Amino acid sequence: MPATRHAVLSRVFPFLAWPRPGRASLRDDVIAGITVALVVIPQSLAYAQLAGVPAYYGLYASLAPAIVGVLFGSSAQLSTGPVAMTSLLTAASIAPLAPLGSDAFIAHAVLLALLSGLFQLAFGLLRMGIAINLLSQPVLMGFINAAAIIIALSQLPPLVGMSARQTEHFLLDTWHVIVNLDLMHEISLMFGVGAIALLLGFRRYAPRLPGVLITAVLLTATSYAIGFAELGGRVVGAVPSGLPRFVAPTVDWETTKELLPAAFVIALISFMEAMSSCKVIAIKTKRPWNENQELIGQGLAKIAAAFNHTMPVSGSFSRSALNLQSNAHSGISGLVTALFVLLTLLFFTPLLYHLPKPVLAAVIMLAVFNLLHFQSFRRAWRARRDDGIAAVITFATTLLFAPNIQDGILSGIIVSLGLHLYRGMRPRIAIASLHEDGTLRDAERFHLPPVHESIGIMRLDASLNFVTAAALEEAVVKLERDKPRLKFILLTASGINDLDATGAELLFKLADRLSQNGITLVLSAAKKQVLEVIEQTGLDAAIGSANIYATDRLAVEGLLARVGA
Repeated sequence: MPATRHAVLSRVFPFLAWPRPGRASLRDDVIAGITVALVVIPQSLAYAQLAGVPAYYGLYASLAPAIVGVLFGSSAQLSTGPVAMTSLLTAASIAPLAPLGSDAFIAHAVLLALLSGLFQLAFGLLRMGIAINLLSQPVLMGFINAAAIIIALSQLPPLVGMSARQTEHFLLDTWHVIVNLDLMHEISLMFGVGAIALLLGFRRYAPRLPGVLITAVLLTATSYAIGFAELGGRVVGAVPSGLPRFVAPTVDWETTKELLPAAFVIALISFMEAMSSCKVIAIKTKRPWNENQELIGQGLAKIAAAFNHTMPVSGSFSRSALNLQSNAHSGISGLVTALFVLLTLLFFTPLLYHLPKPVLAAVIMLAVFNLLHFQSFRRAWRARRDDGIAAVITFATTLLFAPNIQDGILSGIIVSLGLHLYRGMRPRIAIASLHEDGTLRDAERFHLPPVHESIGIMRLDASLNFVTAAALEEAVVKLERDKPRLKFILLTASGINDLDATGAELLFKLADRLSQNGITLVLSAAKKQVLEVIEQTGLDAAIGSANIYATDRLAVEGLLARVGA
């Protein structure tokens, strides 16, 4: 009984299933937590800037949401907090409603965290984790590549110390910055370029060192030494010390209606990012993960962010990989990371005042360059042309609709599902004949002669449902027209995995119509689930039990005997 109670509690509180820490594993978890903290602190400031909220909101998003995510998620090594993609979606979704950084903008970001969290929590409680796969890989890669470009371009103004226009046309706003580069702040550009050079140097020559943190410390010290802020440069500025406020987010119904589509997209995209990390972690640690529980964990983390008056969060692929690489064994490493964020908020916020915003822009730019994978378009096109079309359309519409990039991915989903439905309406239906190995094969491909002039054989390589029924009916009519001496039409059902009401009704209709023309419909090699539908609907009586064969071989032998061959 106690074991059963513990299993039930572990399902509700996944952290109860963490392995009991030993001295060695606890040491590894602490080291991993500190290592991730050295990255998450400067990254969180940068991603808050990307989201359009004050930089220190990134620290808030790395505290309580990170703790909730690790306690209630199924993957203990997943690092939850601010990430580039979710931050961009946040800024893009709210930009048409309020000016960046304004009180209204911040209130909308908090509401967006709540709504996207509720979406994910509902998906998890309703066990809808599998439905996330509606977002195909080509659509996701098309969106990520476009979003990475948008993120990088959005950081061009802070990198060069300029103000950016905020209109409905992001690409035109970017072009306006480019053609007015003579107005740049030269010292800001030097800080930005210097940060990029340092980050690239650490990445190439000292990848084990916390390059982001060291770069931020060095350039913050330089900013303080030369009086960068007094020279017109933009810095993080005063950061309130202490813990974030725990308050219920303000819910306005009109704003909620406007943010619901964006919240749905954030819930979808952020979980796809978290899910990719969970899969890698599960493979390397050989520990299972539960997509529905992870949805609950990520949803609760976003809700925690809303009640801590900060921006939406997600699972970070790069920080989770670093956590895993640092030999983290359990979620204790995530709690250690949150502890160091807490210490930063309590004691070290004055040190962040002189951190240059061009440095944060450089951090964001280099982080998102890793998201660019243009070879995915080529692979999608080679695998299936309509997948390539979906990827390209998603990429193009995301760029063109920016800053409303959620419209881009929604367009991609619609195109992908539409193409999938269109492809399903054109299933592969082969005219088959007997191969020398005794199996029924595609007669055209293997150049096989007909079994008998009175016997027509066809194979449907798809489920027989409302999508494919019309194509099969058309194929039967064509076979009947091309072979006027037919006495039997054998439908080999080995490729049919599912039979719905529309498919069953078609078989009723074909059996009746063909019999009126002196032709008998015959089925063979139907799978268990298909046979169950045939029996439950009475199709076996309509077709005739003598016309339903267990295997293709028995069907061919039986029909040849019936035509006297």
